[in-house]
Amino acid sequence: MNTGIVIIAHSPLASALRDCVLHVYPEAADAVLALDVQADDPPETTRLAAIKLMAQLGATSTLVLADVFGATPCNVAQKVIDGVHSKLVAGVNLPMLLRTVNYRHEPLDVLVARALSGGAQCIMQVAVTAPQNQNRKSHDQNHHDHHQ
Repeated sequence: MNTGIVIIAHSPLASALRDCVLHVYPEAADAVLALDVQADDPPETTRLAAIKLMAQLGATSTLVLADVFGATPCNVAQKVIDGVHSKLVAGVNLPMLLRTVNYRHEPLDVLVARALSGGAQCIMQVAVTAPQNQNRKSHDQNHHDHHQ
């Protein structure tokens, strides 16, 4: 299975997400492409650029990840996918992208499910705990080393 991934998002988010994922998966550079949508880009220009990127992938299927449902990048993406060989997921985040790149060799429908679960499962509230150096004993009060 050869699934390519295209990120379409408000500038500079698409490129930033691609840079982050390539830090972890540098071998995926040809499989993950980004389209940064500028505030003044006409939708038709963005649509043509998205079509060009999808063709550039040369993949048998494409997963398109957009940033915000209802915004221009997502609206444009809806016009370039066919629902069979290309699918769209809105609300892209880095955990979602990492998961999709890791499993990019799986069938498109499975990859969509992994994207959705990866994006949602990695959103969590993190408890605030005291750093270890705040629990010093009273005889350590005059000790002035700084822990970073």
